[in-house]
Amino acid sequence: MVCCYSGSLFDVLGINGIGTAPLRPNYYGLITYLNFPYTINYGFCTLSRSAEEILLNPTQSNDVIGNLEDSNVGFDDVAPTDGPQIKYGNKNLVEFTKVDVNLLPTVILVGRPNVGKSALFNRLIRRREALVYNTPDDHVTRDFREGIAKLGDLRFRVLDSAGLEMAATSGSILGRTADMTANALARSQFAIFLIDVRAGLHPMDLEVGKWLRRHAPGICTILVMNKSESLDDGAGLLAAAAGEAYELGFGDPIAISAETGLGMAELYESLRPLLEDHMLQVLDDKGSQENSSCDVEESKLPLQLAIVGRPNVGKSTLLNTLLQENRVLVGPEAGLTRDSVRAQFQFQGRTVYLVDTAGWLQRTKQEKGPASLSIMQSRKSIMRAHVVALVLDAEEIANAKSSMKHAEVVIARRAVEEGRGLVVIVNKMDLLRGRKNSKLYEKVMEAVPEEIQMVIPQVTGIPVVFISALEGRGRISVMRQVIDTYEKWCLRLSTARLNRWLRKVMSRHSWKDQAAQPKIKYFTQVKARPPTFVAFLGGKTQLSNTDLRFLTKSLKEDFDLGGIPIRIMQRSIPKKVGGIGNTKSTSSAGRTAERISSDKRRVFTSENANVIT
Repeated sequence: MVCCYSGSLFDVLGINGIGTAPLRPNYYGLITYLNFPYTINYGFCTLSRSAEEILLNPTQSNDVIGNLEDSNVGFDDVAPTDGPQIKYGNKNLVEFTKVDVNLLPTVILVGRPNVGKSALFNRLIRRREALVYNTPDDHVTRDFREGIAKLGDLRFRVLDSAGLEMAATSGSILGRTADMTANALARSQFAIFLIDVRAGLHPMDLEVGKWLRRHAPGICTILVMNKSESLDDGAGLLAAAAGEAYELGFGDPIAISAETGLGMAELYESLRPLLEDHMLQVLDDKGSQENSSCDVEESKLPLQLAIVGRPNVGKSTLLNTLLQENRVLVGPEAGLTRDSVRAQFQFQGRTVYLVDTAGWLQRTKQEKGPASLSIMQSRKSIMRAHVVALVLDAEEIANAKSSMKHAEVVIARRAVEEGRGLVVIVNKMDLLRGRKNSKLYEKVMEAVPEEIQMVIPQVTGIPVVFISALEGRGRISVMRQVIDTYEKWCLRLSTARLNRWLRKVMSRHSWKDQAAQPKIKYFTQVKARPPTFVAFLGGKTQLSNTDLRFLTKSLKEDFDLGGIPIRIMQRSIPKKVGGIGNTKSTSSAGRTAERISSDKRRVFTSENANVIT
């Protein structure tokens, strides 16, 4: 009987040779143990006839498993009788789920283009964040992404890097992505080298292997054969591919499929001892695991900031300026950014998550491929963000008749409709300096706030910041304005304070007809982010659009809530029937009448009467 070394049902662990195989219900839960003679050759094992009878006979296998469970036999107590001794323990040396995120080891995914690095990244973080598209002649991933991998009970940082091509010239896009991958590799402790098993050993794989030895000689590298689901048929194709992969010189390859999840158990078993040894050294340096895993109390909640705009307006340059490092790829080419890159940094004791999105374009039916996926990802980033930073090009504004183009108006209105805080950033102001451009500089400073107010009249006081991301000017002003907008967005006002404000507002407004004045009983805030209020009205009267605009404008002026959307809802309070004293008795009488007229009550009463009789 030949079985594949996949770990999906019966996980067979060992090295090439003869030994005994454990029967386990999953790849990291340790419950029962059976000794089966086996032979392993490049990921395939051959079980003996006695093992076949037990596995193929459910009644017999259940009896054996039940006897082992009754005798409380564990993996530490039972050892193989033949071949290499493999020891299992149900006590983990390190509980990764309790370790501080900042102390977790970093694993980078490397390989040539289109081998499935982004697919494996999504599999490890259990979310579809990285763009995945089959483009053999193009690079979908250009910036490296970072996330927290969850593989069983393992936790570690995982980096998704761009595809490596050694033939790229210096200064080209591929050359710049290779430099960024080298910088990311320098901050990693482990590397997973992916190859496409269906294409065989490619000459570029050999070049990537040489590149890894040159740039990361001290990093432990795990060789992974991706896309192996089609070769997992027992015909020996997978074993032949593993023999070719040995030429790379990175040890035994692991056959996986990032798309289907095949081989994740073997990857877990390979990573666990490496990560545990690294964490034990880190925790020894920090003192103890309990001290290092204590949660850091943050005085302020994290802030989600999405940087959006049309292509080539300086969004990626702004993100690098805010982070003060070359985190994402920048250049004169339009449309460099494809993935929505998420980065974290600290500003004045507050955790800020920055999201650099791809250039916003109108999606058409004819448009397909990575560009279409980038547009969808940018729209999702707006929905997840707390504050949206809309970046404009000062040079284009100076040469055009209008400050905002159609795509930028769509972004601003969508951010307001989603209830997000909005900050407008005018970039490239350094191009308008000098005596010749002094009039253009003043024109841009005056025209942008006025046009924004005309385009989005429902939100007044939208802040506008003029910066030069290339020179690093305006970084502090941007973050202060973003934090101020976020604090307004999270503001909560007490009901007593709102009702005192309501009386003053209603008294100072000149109503044409006192009978037409809305009768608001009380005013309260039901939620923040964005601030949402409810006006309770007496009777069936409703507030007109004019009244709602008046209340919204008064709220923004009196409580300094400019630049964020405010929502006001209405609720009617029905008039009471009769006097105050009769209300309770009338309602109780109505409820009594309902109970008497109920059919279920009649049946229940008659049954009780019969029993008593």
